[in-house]
Amino acid sequence: MAPIQTLLKRLLRVPVLYKVLIANSLIIFVGATVGTWLATQLHTSYGPTILVIFVAAGWSVSVLLNFVLLQIAFRPLIHLNRVMGRVQSGERTLRAPITGSDPLADQLASTFNTMLKAIDDADRQRATQIINAMEEERKRIARELHDETSQVLTSLLISLAVLEESITTDEARERIAETRMLAHRTLRAIRNLSIDLRPSALDDLGLLPALRWYIKEYQKKFPITVDFQAVGFKQRLTANMETVLYRIVQESLTNVARHANAKHVSIELKEEENTIYACISDDGRGFSPEQLQKVPGPGQERGWGLVGMHERANLLGGTLTIDSKPGAGTTIHVRIPLETEGTQDAVLTSR
Repeated sequence: MAPIQTLLKRLLRVPVLYKVLIANSLIIFVGATVGTWLATQLHTSYGPTILVIFVAAGWSVSVLLNFVLLQIAFRPLIHLNRVMGRVQSGERTLRAPITGSDPLADQLASTFNTMLKAIDDADRQRATQIINAMEEERKRIARELHDETSQVLTSLLISLAVLEESITTDEARERIAETRMLAHRTLRAIRNLSIDLRPSALDDLGLLPALRWYIKEYQKKFPITVDFQAVGFKQRLTANMETVLYRIVQESLTNVARHANAKHVSIELKEEENTIYACISDDGRGFSPEQLQKVPGPGQERGWGLVGMHERANLLGGTLTIDSKPGAGTTIHVRIPLETEGTQDAVLTSR
């Protein structure tokens, strides 16, 4: 049986054109041989009947054999067509299988897979450029708010303090004091906005100090207890990874404050052998992640935030999964490889 199976495998690897050619050549050969023999028998009384039966049987066998052969030969192409249809409908992670049964079909499948990879790379590069531009714009605006707007407000506060000292009327001094308080609140709001846009600690000190500072300020603004733990991290990560992890944690805490109605949040960062692992868990009211991730609509800003978190993790070859259901809190798991192909050329070069 082994030689027969080997022969069949070799025959299946023959291109479709040659399979059909060989099959039809065999049919013609058999038909010509048997037809020649029947021609010598036509002098008998059964000759015409045998000839008609032979023609009908030969035609039936030819059609049946060609049908079976074409079904087998074009099976890889039919499967490739189904994969193409599913990819067109949105399943971009699918790839056409290389079966080895037909060289032409395998070549088409390989070309299709290469095209999909090129499209994915182009989409990833485009997303990289967009997010990188966003981070640079955030950094520029934050710097301008901190350096220019904050300085102007600080000068205004000094001028108001000098003016208050020179005024003797109680009513005027009270009005100036109120104006100073308003200017103080405005200055504080601008500084908070500048930090939310792009904290300087992230560039100067790294991910962990920036997160600790952000969590400290976060707990001042919201009645939410945040436990933060970091394990490993003997040295700083790349700027790309630090930005991605910082934004994911920031977006998660923002969602908790806006939507979760939680009292406690736990954040764990761990540097494993070849992976950075992050876990953000809260005891809030939870939600249905499938519904928000599929079609974020009006009023579902949280859904777009989740999409952005997924995109940031995927751009560095990582994964982000969300475990949540109504009434049971939410846990976000993030895994990003420390070194992957193309990581150094990926997103968010913000230094």
